[in-house]
Amino acid sequence: MLSLKKFLRKKNYIRIPLVYTATNHFEVVAKINGIPGRFILDTGASNTCIGFDKIELFKLVSKESEIKAAGAGSSNMETMISTKNRIEIGKWSKKKQKIVLFDLTHVNEALTTHNALPVDGIIGADVLKRGKAVIDYKGCFLYLKLK
Repeated sequence: MLSLKKFLRKKNYIRIPLVYTATNHFEVVAKINGIPGRFILDTGASNTCIGFDKIELFKLVSKESEIKAAGAGSSNMETMISTKNRIEIGKWSKKKQKIVLFDLTHVNEALTTHNALPVDGIIGADVLKRGKAVIDYKGCFLYLKLK
């Protein structure tokens, strides 16, 4: 029987290492518009998100949004939207990535309270679905399908 790694490699997937944190989250390094950052991998987040304080860092062009964000102990939070972004995770990349922008202060405060480092954002289910993601929880790897 083939290992997961060999099976997915034959299906044109790439393997990206994940970091398992003290808060029981997986973190991944991703580039947004060519700028690297640290992101929580969150299958329960419907959208990929970045904090308002990182708009300039990642060269995001944002516009107002009617959408209210909820999650991680907060709800009804104001958001903005940034479209036409390039996202890269390992050798996998996509253009025209929509990113929801909101205040991630509460997320980073929770992380630092538990001796974890703050993050730049969250990689959500939208990216995982686009990449036909497979998560190897035991081995701490994310697999994304290339074209």
